[in-house]
Amino acid sequence: MAATPGFETRAVHAGASPDPTTGARQTPIFQTTSYVFDDVDHAASLFNLQTFGYIYSRLTNPTVAVLEERVAALEGGRGGTATASGHAAQILALFPLMEPGADFVAATKLYGGSITQFGRTFKKFDWRCTFADFDDPEAVRKAIGPKTKAVFCESLANPGGVVHDLQRIAEIAHGAGIPLIVDNTMATPYLMQPIAHGADLVVHSTTKFLSGHGHAVGGMVVDSGKFDWTKSGKFPTLSEPEPAYHGLKFAETFGDLAFTVHGHAVGLRDLGACQSPMNAFLTLAGIETLALRMDRHCANALAVAQFLEKHPAVSWVSYAGLPSSKYAALAKRYLPKGAGAVFTFGVKGGYEAGVRLVESVQLLSHLANIGDTRSLVIHPASTTHRQLTPEQLKAAGAGPDVVRISVGIETVADIIADLDQALAKSVKKAA
Repeated sequence: MAATPGFETRAVHAGASPDPTTGARQTPIFQTTSYVFDDVDHAASLFNLQTFGYIYSRLTNPTVAVLEERVAALEGGRGGTATASGHAAQILALFPLMEPGADFVAATKLYGGSITQFGRTFKKFDWRCTFADFDDPEAVRKAIGPKTKAVFCESLANPGGVVHDLQRIAEIAHGAGIPLIVDNTMATPYLMQPIAHGADLVVHSTTKFLSGHGHAVGGMVVDSGKFDWTKSGKFPTLSEPEPAYHGLKFAETFGDLAFTVHGHAVGLRDLGACQSPMNAFLTLAGIETLALRMDRHCANALAVAQFLEKHPAVSWVSYAGLPSSKYAALAKRYLPKGAGAVFTFGVKGGYEAGVRLVESVQLLSHLANIGDTRSLVIHPASTTHRQLTPEQLKAAGAGPDVVRISVGIETVADIIADLDQALAKSVKKAA
């Protein structure tokens, strides 16, 4: 085998080995809350973080650990921390960095739930978020202030499939002495590895393409291991003594694993947002076919986007894989294998036409998810982004006429036929 196994090999094997007790080839589901200690000294060494091992499944679990190692391997990261959901992953990624009164800079084009979490819920922690247009890197630079602890964006922004210049944004963040956090849910590490372009932390909703079958909720934080948490003095949680562990300094003790160890030893310990062994098992199974699925997802999505771009009931299509997209050049640079499977388009007739379309599909499923083997469709303004103001809806690319589609792996002609008949009904209703 090659010194560095290929992506598909890592997707099947990384982090896993036959069970030493039974010889089981598939990673077992360790459905247990806790683990027996060898003796008192063994227990003490685990609780003191002197030995890696298993104490309680809120902190670590053998099934979940395989998932963490696998996703980290696919992303080119140093370590991973699995969480209960993508939103939990975002909290866990920011938790070691933030403090009351601190802020971070986030892109205006994000999943609507993230905009609400960042702009509203985080205020209860006295964490502040400044939103900026990441299409303009200078706007990002200007938004960074003395209390800014991180920069956050999506590799492919939900819902419109927007592509940002990650290398430029990473340079700006690093120039300010702060990390770049990238949500890689929509691209997956098969299409893009943000760490290779300067990202320091990568987050996922593993619920989406990684699990891939709409049956397991989860999240993941992957640390590149490359950011120096001691250099600027901005991150005392990682660089200064931790009272709960007798003054241990995470960065000094664990080096490039500091962020990941903190994620388990403090983040999961105190926030409790751990991923269940069953969901980790299902996600591991999904990841094994990630490369195969993403190839089909992308091929189908391009064909659907080309169809919609020519449809008389459609006013515009926002898919970075189309030559007409303003993000086409960035997509070729950062996403050479394909521009993903989630994008938006505008229906003539506005809000009512969008609602009528999603109520008229037959093969496609009208629901609030992406990244399923099945094709999914939703009208963001009436669902996922409905908490936003009209200004926020426009900034997020989720205006009243916008429909988001997550193209599945079905026969593409069947997907197109269903959209065609639904669009015909939306036009009749609008008329």
